[in-house]
Amino acid sequence: LIKLQEEHIVEVVSAGGVGRLGYAYSLSDAGTKRARDALDRSQYIGPVPVPVEKYTQMILLQTQGSLNISPQHVRQALAHLVLPHDFHRRIGPALSVGTSMFLYGPPGNGKTDIAQSIARLISGTEPIWVPYAITVGGHVVSVYDPLVFKEVRLTKDDLRTFKADTDSQVDRRYGFFQRPTVIVGGELTMAALDLRFDPVAKFYEAPLQLKANGGMFLIDDFGRQMISPSELLNRWVVPLESHVDYLRLQTGQTIAIPFQQLIVFSTNIEPRHLVDDAFLRRIQMKVKVDKPDERSFTHIFALYAQRLGVPLDKEGFLYLLQKWYREPNRPMQAVHPRDILKIVVAMADYEGVPPRMTPDAIDAACESYFVDTIDNGASLAPQTTKTGPRLTPLPR
Repeated sequence: LIKLQEEHIVEVVSAGGVGRLGYAYSLSDAGTKRARDALDRSQYIGPVPVPVEKYTQMILLQTQGSLNISPQHVRQALAHLVLPHDFHRRIGPALSVGTSMFLYGPPGNGKTDIAQSIARLISGTEPIWVPYAITVGGHVVSVYDPLVFKEVRLTKDDLRTFKADTDSQVDRRYGFFQRPTVIVGGELTMAALDLRFDPVAKFYEAPLQLKANGGMFLIDDFGRQMISPSELLNRWVVPLESHVDYLRLQTGQTIAIPFQQLIVFSTNIEPRHLVDDAFLRRIQMKVKVDKPDERSFTHIFALYAQRLGVPLDKEGFLYLLQKWYREPNRPMQAVHPRDILKIVVAMADYEGVPPRMTPDAIDAACESYFVDTIDNGASLAPQTTKTGPRLTPLPR
C-alpha cells in the first residue's frame, strides 16, 4: 500500500486507529483510470495467470511417467460389468502409459460404461496441479472449468511432500485437482477444439483438449459429431503423433501446448469406415466390445433381475430367449436385460402388482421395447414415395 500511495494509485480517506493499520484507502483518480484501462484490456477476474511456459513445464512433469495402474485396478474398475475374463488386458496397457484407444463394436454392449469406468479409474489416481489461467503474449486464457476439475483437499502428507507447513504457503495460482475427464458426444464442434475469445470479457477460454491434459478425453459416439471424422483427423493427426498441439490467437500468434491425455474414441461404426489407416496407426489400441453370447446374456439378466427386485424365473427367461431372440434371430445386446426388466417393473408398478417374469409380462415389455415388430407380427421397412419416406408393413 505504501508503494501504491507513493505512485498516487490510492489515497487515504479516513484514519480509524493508530498508524497505517487503521487507515482506510480508496482508489485515486489515477488509480481509477488505471483500473479502467486494465478492464478495457481484459475483464478476467481470478487467480493470477501463469505464463504458458510454466504451464507446459508443470504438465510435462506430471505426465512423463506412467499412472501405475495395475491389472488389479483395471479389473476392479470393470468388476460391475460382464466382460470376457481377459478383457482388462486389452485396455490396461493404454491406461498405464496414457496413450490413445479406440473402443468399437455393435451398439448397446457397454462401450460408454467401459469408458466411464476408465475415467473414474484415472480420476482416482494421483491428483495433479493445474493453473486456473495461463497468459500468452499478454492475453489471458482461462483453464479452470468447474464441470471438469474437481478439487482435492490437501492433506498434511501432501503439504510435507510439497515442503509447505500450511495451505497459505501453496501457490494459489494453481489448484490441486483430480485428473480431469472431458466427455463429448454428438455436440462436438471444431470451435470447441480451438481457443475461444470472448469479445465482451476480452479473454480466451481454453479448448477441451487443453482442459483434459493430464487426464482423459472421451469422444463418445464417434462418427456422429457435427464435424466429420476427416476434419477431426486433420485437426489431431499431428498432436496424436507429437503430443504437442498448436493453438492460434486472434492476433495470429501460434502457441505450442502439451497434448498429454488419454484419448478414447467410442463408436458403433466400423473404424475403417470412419478414418483412414494413417489415423488408425496413431491410435495404438483398438478394442472391440462385441455382443454377449447366451451365457453372458444370462449372467447380465440375472444381475439386473437382482438389482431391480424381479424374481428370476427360469421358464420365463427361456420363453424370452426362444420367442424374442432365437425365433426372430435377433442379436443380443448387453443393454437389453436392464431395459426389458425396467419395463416389466414399470408395468407392474402401474398395475399395482409385484413384478414377475410371466410370458404375458415379457411379451408386453418386449412389444414396447423392440420397434421392428407390430401387433400382427409384421416387420416395418421403409418405403420411399414421391412425397417422402413412409413405413409400410411387409409380410414375413
